[in-house]
Amino acid sequence: MSQPTLQRWIIMLSLIMAGEAIFTLPYHVTRFFRPTVLEVFGLSATELGVAQAAYGVVAMVAYFFGGPLADRFSARKLLAVSLWLTALGGLYLATLPGYYGAMFVWGFFGLSTILFFWAALIKATRSWGGLSGQGLAYGVLDGGRGLLAAVLASLGVLLFSVAFPEGYDAASAADKRTTLQQIILGYTTVTALTGVMVWFTLRGLPDTSAPAHSPLFRHFWQVMRIPAVWLQTVVLVCAYTSYKAFDQYALFAVRGHGIDEIEAAQIVTLGAWTRPLAALLLGLLADRFGVSKMIVICFGILITSHSLFAFTGQEMGTFSFILANTVVTGIAIFGLRGLYFALFEEGKVPLAMTGTAIGVVSVIGYTPDVYVAAIAGYLIDNNPGLLGFQYMFMCLLGTAVMGAAAAYAFTRLPKVNADSP
Repeated sequence: MSQPTLQRWIIMLSLIMAGEAIFTLPYHVTRFFRPTVLEVFGLSATELGVAQAAYGVVAMVAYFFGGPLADRFSARKLLAVSLWLTALGGLYLATLPGYYGAMFVWGFFGLSTILFFWAALIKATRSWGGLSGQGLAYGVLDGGRGLLAAVLASLGVLLFSVAFPEGYDAASAADKRTTLQQIILGYTTVTALTGVMVWFTLRGLPDTSAPAHSPLFRHFWQVMRIPAVWLQTVVLVCAYTSYKAFDQYALFAVRGHGIDEIEAAQIVTLGAWTRPLAALLLGLLADRFGVSKMIVICFGILITSHSLFAFTGQEMGTFSFILANTVVTGIAIFGLRGLYFALFEEGKVPLAMTGTAIGVVSVIGYTPDVYVAAIAGYLIDNNPGLLGFQYMFMCLLGTAVMGAAAAYAFTRLPKVNADSP
């Protein structure tokens, strides 16, 4: 990119803000306040999991069409429209709808946060990083997103604790309902204002969109012939499975080990604070030692941390142990999030095909949006106490092993450009 340094970093700041703000409503509310969401919405863990699965089903279709759209239209317009649509969904979520309303709004979020948004964000970040700064670009993006997420989560947890000075169990149902609504409306406001910011600041982003007459799926078959794309897909689906399961950690602390809801929210929030450091540090290390090699290391950490939660019992269920292992898990999960899209450059996927490649990888790679919450909810509801969570972590252990194998295979794969368009 040829922009002056200040403008260049303003663009990255806007990408960071957009990249996290848009996902606060579909993800943050249930990740940090899941026990309260279940109580206030009147849902079981299985019902909430099914409602969130609607997000994944819609998102799978949106990923496929969103990739080519990112190759056709400017990122500025796509990102701003997505943020404003998502904020509208937040206004509905604040009404605290029942089961079918929850299914509808999460399905809507699957469209609003993905179709015009995701591939455009990732393509803009790759363009920002250039040939030799992919680890830095994606590390800064996800690290910055993590910092924003941690700040917003900390503010939410602070509001949560202040709202219940005598403890969560002593609070009335009306107080819990009002507090959750305030948190949702806070996230909605941030999302809408970020859309305004993006509309004005991304005018300086280079326009890499294709001519209007170009076929929408012109790069599809070329991308499908790149072996690195398929290995990257396996890496993404395995890494994202562990990330999606991070939503269950607060519930794991409460139902699995009897920890107070407020302390459980604090554990997950502290785990989220690992994201800025992990994404940036591992991104810089990836530029030096190789993206795929650092991904292998992250999966190795996950294999260890998932094993600890899967095979230790109540005697290890202290606040300190759960917090420590959650932090370790967070380092690996958020390190992976800052790395797996940097594989496009290491795999030599042409920049002009990036949007389409993102769509192909994401259709399969983000399928955990469909099944993780539903499977976890089923295991938890049908195996009361700690046992259901242990089964969940055993499943996560298996996917971490698979991801490590795919990342290792990527390190051994000759990286060859696809055919020229």
